[in-house]
Amino acid sequence: QVQLVESGGGLVHVGGSLRLSCAASGRFFSINAMGWYRQAPGKQRELVAHITSGGGTNYADSVKGRFTISRDNAKNTVYLQMNSLKPEDTAVYYCNAVLATYRGGSYYVDGYWGQGTQVTVSS
Repeated sequence: QVQLVESGGGLVHVGGSLRLSCAASGRFFSINAMGWYRQAPGKQRELVAHITSGGGTNYADSVKGRFTISRDNAKNTVYLQMNSLKPEDTAVYYCNAVLATYRGGSYYVDGYWGQGTQVTVSS
């Protein structure tokens, strides 16, 4: 069983910073890509940032230069450092990880989601 547990959300003023963390636990063989998504009220979930197993990153245009994604493979954890926050960054942020598991004699590669953490930026 695999779990992704997020932490670090909260309320912050415009221009402030937050750091989100997401730790993967459970029985898995390896972690491939990891990423952060967000969903604001009435909007679709969107990709914020993505990092490959080799450390390659990509970002949504709206967060480039303000957010930084990183990962600690030894801790099975991905981070999102968010600086210069704006009211439009307000959303529930979800962690996603593509994990390889071994079940019933076969390998599977699946995407898993965390429970989400609320980020609210007040003006």
